Amino acid sequence: MKYLPCLCLLLAVLCVTHCHHEAICHEVNNTNLRDGTENLLTHNCYKQGSNYADFAFRFYKQAIAKEADKNVFFSPMSISTAFAMLALGAKSTTLSELFEGLGFNSLTETRTHDIHESFHKVLAVLNCAHVNITLNIGNALFTALGYEPQETFLQNTRQYYDAEFFSSDFHKPEEAKRQINKYVEEKTKGKIPELIGHLDPSTVLVLVNYIYFKAAWEKPFDPLRTYEDDFFVNTNTSVRVNMMQRDSNYGSFYDQDLSCEVVELPYQGTARALLILPDDGQMKQVEDALSKETLCKWDNSLVTRRLNLQLPKISISGSYDVENLFKEMGITEVFSGNADLSGISGSRNLRVSQAIHKALLEVNEAGTEAAGTTAIILTRLLRPSITIKFNRPFLTLIFDKETSTMLFMGKVVDPTTK
Repeated sequence: MKYLPCLCLLLAVLCVTHCHHEAICHEVNNTNLRDGTENLLTHNCYKQGSNYADFAFRFYKQAIAKEADKNVFFSPMSISTAFAMLALGAKSTTLSELFEGLGFNSLTETRTHDIHESFHKVLAVLNCAHVNITLNIGNALFTALGYEPQETFLQNTRQYYDAEFFSSDFHKPEEAKRQINKYVEEKTKGKIPELIGHLDPSTVLVLVNYIYFKAAWEKPFDPLRTYEDDFFVNTNTSVRVNMMQRDSNYGSFYDQDLSCEVVELPYQGTARALLILPDDGQMKQVEDALSKETLCKWDNSLVTRRLNLQLPKISISGSYDVENLFKEMGITEVFSGNADLSGISGSRNLRVSQAIHKALLEVNEAGTEAAGTTAIILTRLLRPSITIKFNRPFLTLIFDKETSTMLFMGKVVDPTTK
């Protein structure tokens, strides 16, 4: 194989629910989502064909293929944003393979523009989340000293992805690594201090995407009601966890076809979590059925019920070699000597050498007092609650309601394992 300079994609993610209030983001006109053009990142229940939601589920299924009994947590938004930004410099089959892998089919010049414009609009809205949510998502390019990417590529990454630009001396890989890791650490509020372990001296460009999410439950759990209990990792193993509990009204649905309970937990503001608890022995059946259609079915079937919800405090993480997972999904050319990234370099002398994704999920009781406490007390007297206890492996999906996009996805197998 001919020698090719290296290009790295590094993706850092944090999701943490917490009560502390952060400053509001910069001002943005949210009406740009409703300007008449289609948002291609929305999981549209009325449109046929693959899309972004299916990409998330395909990535998840690859992540569990070799480690079905391990925790999983990742951000499809972070991964797809980084590779969509990379696609600004891709051409020919490299470009079509990238976008098809991300769930965008039937590529035309207009369609390609619409994809980048959809990311641009969604990122703008996400970065101006509700006052009770801190949601920061951003991109950065670290270029080798003396290396100048094509001006059109730089302009487009700035226009569509609001990317920051930095110079790095990759001939001093340890120094460059510290620079990038420090940037990521600052953007994730210290939660991900070391995204990358090594850099090749032949690296010419590093693309970084980060996403930081911090939100308060709309209906917080009372820490005084948290108790220690067993969580059954499998039929033979259990661990002790701090189990939170709350009696309240929640949107929920029991899917008889898939033998699982679905519960919606809203955050204050515009985010929501969807928790899926399969019956004993039914996890694989639920995982096999994960699709845009299944998600739409769950969303359309939610009914408000009085629940005694019991949920463990969680601290899990995920680390992924995206290259290996993408190759299993059919995205191969961008990592090979046949890659056409001439939109970045001006010639076909560039390939992706690393694509790393790290993620962290922390869930606890925290949240400011929810409005409607009196109503909750009154309904408690009206009818008994149904107990749903998340004391065995379950799935979690986190969405932004304003843009109808999936921010995070994961499986909690052992809440105590980071």
